[in-house]
Amino acid sequence: MSVRAWSLLLVLCGTIFLEGIDVAMLAVAVPTVRADLGLSTGTAAWVMSAYVLGYAGFTLLGGRAADLLGRRRMFLGWLAVFLVFSGLGGLADEGWTLILARFVTGVAAAFMTPAALSIITTSYEEGPQRNQALLVFAGTAAGGFSLGLVIGGLLTQLGWRWVFFAPVLLAAAILVAALRLIPKEPRPARGKGGFDLAGALTAAGAMLLLAYGVVRLEHGLDGWTVTAAAIAGGLLLAGLFVAVERRAAVPLVRLGILRRASLIRADLGALLFVGSFFGFQFVATLYLQELRGWSSLETALALLVMGCDAVLAPTLTPRLVARFGNARVILGGFVLAVVSYALFLPVGPDWSYAAMFPTLLLTGIAFALAYGPLTIAGTDGIAEEDQGLASGLLTTATQFGSAVGIAAVTAVYGIAGGGIGGFRAALVVPVAMVVLGAVISATGVRAERRAGVPEAATEVTV
Repeated sequence: MSVRAWSLLLVLCGTIFLEGIDVAMLAVAVPTVRADLGLSTGTAAWVMSAYVLGYAGFTLLGGRAADLLGRRRMFLGWLAVFLVFSGLGGLADEGWTLILARFVTGVAAAFMTPAALSIITTSYEEGPQRNQALLVFAGTAAGGFSLGLVIGGLLTQLGWRWVFFAPVLLAAAILVAALRLIPKEPRPARGKGGFDLAGALTAAGAMLLLAYGVVRLEHGLDGWTVTAAAIAGGLLLAGLFVAVERRAAVPLVRLGILRRASLIRADLGALLFVGSFFGFQFVATLYLQELRGWSSLETALALLVMGCDAVLAPTLTPRLVARFGNARVILGGFVLAVVSYALFLPVGPDWSYAAMFPTLLLTGIAFALAYGPLTIAGTDGIAEEDQGLASGLLTTATQFGSAVGIAAVTAVYGIAGGGIGGFRAALVVPVAMVVLGAVISATGVRAERRAGVPEAATEVTV
């Protein structure tokens, strides 16, 4: 790639790095924020959940908006919104202000992240060049989260407000560079039917209710009627959304894209893999901090080894994909994750770091093998005018996956009564998720063998 192509990729990767580091830093800082502002347990929990709700609730709409309203326009505009509301979070003195800031920041990420991914898939030629760009993008995402844990611990020592102000400085630098490097584009034609407002409203409503229901799963049986009502309402609106799209002259989502076997397989795989990863990371953090009494910085440094995927994803993974094919590398990542999480199942109350290290290292390697190729599979072979939609679907899957993973392990931990028994029970969740993901990924390998063509070319009827 040329110097300009690498520079553009660096800017776009900066966005996913910003998103990852922002989430990770706040995860470390929340206890300090709670103590300083005198927040209740419920309010502190919503400081984290509000971001997830905004992100998961609007990612599908954000991805399609990039196709319909312009990728550059959506990227720059919502990056600016991210910058402003991250700064507002740093100035907050009350819980409701902080929750509002986190919700809008999540909405901004829901629009800018699919836009960034679709700019990559439309700016780099399909094949080795695009694959390399996507693998670098995936590695940067993982690196942002891993480094964010450490940086968040350091910044919290200086003052928790720096956890919000640091992303403002990074976002400003990315915005200035993006204005110069992302080429201008004509406004996309939306056709005679105009904008599908009914589709946008029903999609956003469905995703918000489903995301809220998923976040509430962490409460287990407590308040289950509210959780069930939210999920039922989300499913009802999702059904209405499908009916609206079938009748729309210019639908928000072209439902035919859901007939692609590779896209469905990649999105389900991403949901399960990312969900297992965040579920495991959450359990490991609780184990180290609550049971072992480690500080937030000690915990972050212990988990840093998982960040090896930031190095392996753009270096080792492209070679493996070129030699063995995308589907086989994805399957290898899932199988390695099964082994990794299973090794942690017998965790004891006084395990040494040496006993934990194999799982942490293998988890990072598994992420390097699976996440980038899943990103490739979720966007490969998609028409340029639908790249934003495909990116939005993939990002929606990863966001719902992270929410499901964390909520499920939290619920199981509580039901199991906490303690070391609760940790062991909760660890079954990520194991089950990657086992299911391995089964789904294996069908992709069989599809390639049976068809004798790249998996992206196959379709299924949905």
